[in-house]
Amino acid sequence: MSRLPFTLAAEAPNSGARAGEFETRHGRVQTPVFMPVGTQATVKCQTVESLREAGATVLLANTYHLMLRPGAEVFEKFGGIHRFMQWDHPVLTDSGGYQIFSMPQSCRMSEAGAMFQSYIDGRWLLLSPETSIAMQQAIASDIMMPLDQCIPSTAPRAEAEAAMARTHRWAERSLAARGDSPQALFGIVQGAAFPDLRETCAAFLTSLPFDGFAVGGLAVGETRAQREDLTAAATACLPRERPRYLMGVGTPVDMLEAVHRGVDMFDCIIPTSLAQRGTAYTSEGRLHMRRGWYRLQDQPLDATCACPTCRRYARAYLHHLIKAEEALGWHLIGVHNLHFYHRSMREMRAQVVAGDFCAYYQTKRLAWARVDGEDPGARRPQPRAVQRPRLGDYEVQVAPQGFCSIRQCSSGEVMHSVSNPMEEAQQLYVAQSNLASRLRQADAPELVIWDVGLGAATNAMAAVRCWEALQATGAPLRPLRIVSYERDLDALRLAVRESARFPHLHHAAPSTLLRQSGWAHASGGLQWVLLAGDFQEQLAGAPRPDLIFYDPFSYKTDGPLWTAGIFARIFRAAMPGKSALYTYTTSTAIRAALLWAGFHVARGAPTGPKNETTMACTAPSCLSDAGASVVSLLDGRWLARWERSGARYPADVTPEMQAGFAAQLRAHPQFVPFST
Repeated sequence: MSRLPFTLAAEAPNSGARAGEFETRHGRVQTPVFMPVGTQATVKCQTVESLREAGATVLLANTYHLMLRPGAEVFEKFGGIHRFMQWDHPVLTDSGGYQIFSMPQSCRMSEAGAMFQSYIDGRWLLLSPETSIAMQQAIASDIMMPLDQCIPSTAPRAEAEAAMARTHRWAERSLAARGDSPQALFGIVQGAAFPDLRETCAAFLTSLPFDGFAVGGLAVGETRAQREDLTAAATACLPRERPRYLMGVGTPVDMLEAVHRGVDMFDCIIPTSLAQRGTAYTSEGRLHMRRGWYRLQDQPLDATCACPTCRRYARAYLHHLIKAEEALGWHLIGVHNLHFYHRSMREMRAQVVAGDFCAYYQTKRLAWARVDGEDPGARRPQPRAVQRPRLGDYEVQVAPQGFCSIRQCSSGEVMHSVSNPMEEAQQLYVAQSNLASRLRQADAPELVIWDVGLGAATNAMAAVRCWEALQATGAPLRPLRIVSYERDLDALRLAVRESARFPHLHHAAPSTLLRQSGWAHASGGLQWVLLAGDFQEQLAGAPRPDLIFYDPFSYKTDGPLWTAGIFARIFRAAMPGKSALYTYTTSTAIRAALLWAGFHVARGAPTGPKNETTMACTAPSCLSDAGASVVSLLDGRWLARWERSGARYPADVTPEMQAGFAAQLRAHPQFVPFST
């Protein structure tokens, strides 16, 4: 007997759409249903009250993150997640399988499970089918997911078959680990982009006593058409009397298409994560509230919406909040998006019950696919004539030598201000890191570059050009992944718009990156990913870096990115292994922060008028990998100068912390030979 009683109220004619209902220990849930993602026992920038008012009936939480913090002991003390976060409705917990997939550089896979390094304290932990279930039992979720092996949907058949077979073995172990717990447990259908493997996987899992079934491994590389076909193939093999869950999908149109193909349950970070960037989903399509088009509009986001945001606030105010990067803007647009998602689910259910789903589907799939720029009746204000090309807080600056740079108006800081930007990027990052030699190590695993401070993409494009130049020779190359971090993309948008002034952008990659948050070389050997937002929030989930091009604005403008605390987090993220960080600054306090964090620090190569820059590495042996451009490790003479300096400490070291900071710095292995 199922631990999640499920009944069907109606099925749509000429469609796979269903209206169902299931019962949990914390209440009844009607389907189709969208589950907001509360990865760490909170939905970003929302309260449980705003979630209830929006219509949420189930939340999703993540086992991987919650086992690291706050940990099983906390949930056991509170009797589970419901009292801990004050949420009295059902909770579904993901197993952590997607995190294994998304952070391949930080884990080691085996039949036992995945050994991964905590981004909190650097400990190595095992996430296995048994430990995942044990943690979910401590969380006391209503619905648990078994650990599975998620791979790219575009993976070759042999890899897909092996991952599917392991998913089968782990599914059996997860069921055994659940024991007599009253929590429901779903099986996860894998099989990449091979319909016959999806059918094989579904046949195996439906022979086991799961309470529902999920379709996993989609929205990870396939086209939208492939995803829709694979979803239909999977749901066709699943029992009618069990709920069906499409993991990690998606936009309103994605969910509409999946409901049409027989899916009952969804989760995705999109409604809240894109709210931070100003994206709102409405009955007339998608709106991008960062656009100046909305600056004077005195109307709600959606005239048909009764959410608190639409009842009280004009588009002009929301535009202002997003441009000013105020958290209230994120919250208000997130409130609206969640209302829209839940309202859409209720409408779909009502149309299925009424027998009119197909007509509804045909109308909404067109309306929801629109974006604001496609409204032929809207009039955009004419751009103002400006002396310098400008976008947001950035403008183009022409140097006396003739090259162009991007200047931040509010701070006055200029990206690559004294040297030709591409030449500086080549000297400081590409040549100094010995990138070409590293890429020629064809048998080595993927090389990962963190590009911190994307700006106008100069440093990242220098790396792209280096890889492409080597690839053109026909020599076998090591795969390269560039992960760029940036919280304000207006600098790159401006540079792309004015690309005639920026020769390094005469390439398809930057504009594709802006549109899709990623770009890949046709050969598959080079991947470039954009992680937009606060670097401090994004670094935990990124792959372990081999090289770090560290190029934020100075500590006066980007103070949080120049602290001892952030460098300690970077050091932990770079371990284990050999990683090297390159940056333009020679600040005594910043070098001290890097040393305190655990790095070995060396004088870097000169560039432009700078006599030296800074290189930091996780181990002294990194120096030999960097080539001859590195001068030397900082020695006892530097330490003596640091002792005399009046600006010794980074900004986050308080007076109470200074003695401990100094003692740890003096005890650094780099300075042991010079200690007395």
